Amino acid sequence: MNLLVFSDLDGTLLDHFDYSYEAAQAGLERLRIERIPVIFTSSKTRLEIEGLQAELQMQEPFIPENGAAIYFPDGYRAFRIAKGFQRSRYTVIQLGATYSEIRRFVYSVKERFNLRGFGDMSVEDVERLTGLSRQQSRMAKWREYTEPFIIEDESRVDELALIAASRGFKLTRGGRFFHLIGSQQDKGRAVRMCTEIFDKNMDGGIITVGLGDSANDISLLKSVDIPILLPHDDGTFEHIDIQGLIKAEQPGSRGWNDAILQVVDNLDESKATSVDRPFSQAIERNSTRKPLEGRNSK
Repeated sequence: MNLLVFSDLDGTLLDHFDYSYEAAQAGLERLRIERIPVIFTSSKTRLEIEGLQAELQMQEPFIPENGAAIYFPDGYRAFRIAKGFQRSRYTVIQLGATYSEIRRFVYSVKERFNLRGFGDMSVEDVERLTGLSRQQSRMAKWREYTEPFIIEDESRVDELALIAASRGFKLTRGGRFFHLIGSQQDKGRAVRMCTEIFDKNMDGGIITVGLGDSANDISLLKSVDIPILLPHDDGTFEHIDIQGLIKAEQPGSRGWNDAILQVVDNLDESKATSVDRPFSQAIERNSTRKPLEGRNSK
């Protein structure tokens, strides 16, 4: 069996306040050594994810802007990808609306709801609201599919969501912002499509792990074999009801690191002791073999 990791970034691999992944270095290195793909599945833009991958000396597929598209680097593991189109150095499978379509909708409602999207903000505004550096804020503003926004009266979000739905869009909420996205996209759909591509190109089958911390990670966590929910910095968890959900003990990069190391240890041990058995049985044995702290017993 082949392990495939889908990971949110902000508040998950990256710490909430300073965006550090320092405490996750051991887990990242373990995945690199074992050639386990980690597919960043985030609200961040392509430029932001490319920058992070460059820092980590990583070249893996990724899913930017809340499931808007799947980017496979050219020649990745000699995969054959039937769907998608060529853009720059990637094969791209697009699921979301275009940014110009989203911005037209934002313009039509922003005065009514006193709404400000990233397209209405300066680089300095984004820097102040996010804590990102000036260069990171520029990359965050360079959007292709989705619009993060703030709204003066959050009690009106449901009203805005109804109008968005009538125009072919929907809202989701991340750690800092609401996001306006195309109605046909979400992280879960992109994760399932990406998993299917890996499954068609790799022998031995696929088992998927997903890590997230917020409401816009629900569809991601529902679409993997091993869903792992990280707490917020205050120790509270997003209210998510998923069968077999694992709750990490620590937030951010520390919780991510501990969870990844324990999952890989569990699965390596299962493969070593039960090579000929279906891997689904190995997943079930995780409840008794070195279980993650905080495993949900549902």
